[in-house]
Amino acid sequence: METTTSSAAPTALASVTLEVADPENARPFYRAFGVDGYITLRASEAASTGFRGFTLALTVSGPATVDGFVDAAVGAGATVLKPATKSLWGYGGVVQAPDGTIWKIATSAKKDTGPATRDIDEVVLLLGVEDVKATKQFYVGRGLTVAKSFGGKYAEFATGEAGPVKLALYKHRALAKDLGVPADGTGSHRIVIGSTGGSFTDPDGFVWEAAQS
Repeated sequence: METTTSSAAPTALASVTLEVADPENARPFYRAFGVDGYITLRASEAASTGFRGFTLALTVSGPATVDGFVDAAVGAGATVLKPATKSLWGYGGVVQAPDGTIWKIATSAKKDTGPATRDIDEVVLLLGVEDVKATKQFYVGRGLTVAKSFGGKYAEFATGEAGPVKLALYKHRALAKDLGVPADGTGSHRIVIGSTGGSFTDPDGFVWEAAQS
């Protein structure tokens, strides 16, 4: 594992905005799912087909809590892409919101040590990129600090005080496989990332806009 820092002016992920056809229709799903405090919605008719190239991942305390979030999502209209199940890394499942956004809910625990809760320990925006090393260096150049890096497979950036969501990079095809969807997709990512360091677009077409003060 390697760590990297930059002396550039700091940039941080301040917000995550999902572009949807009708924000008012989409909002009840996110309230019922329990993540409306982590994302905002805005109207967009941008064309998009197939895998949008990212997922939002929730880390929670135990399997029962994973099941609770999956059930809440399905009850509000989500489609199950991968049923919650045990794995080498813990327990988790994948759902797709009615607007097309893919959410992964997981825990490193394989057994419950307490009752199910609605608490979220961490939210991570995972961007599927073609070249993890190159994109990592792009973000270091923008002033982000690398917290974890595993060669060309995965990179995670340090979380600042600007927002509640952590940023990480994963190989595009590996991310699609992990989520249980085909890797192909065209058009808009249908996501905009709020930046404390101005507006820019990364090598994979993910758009960052200056965060609203």
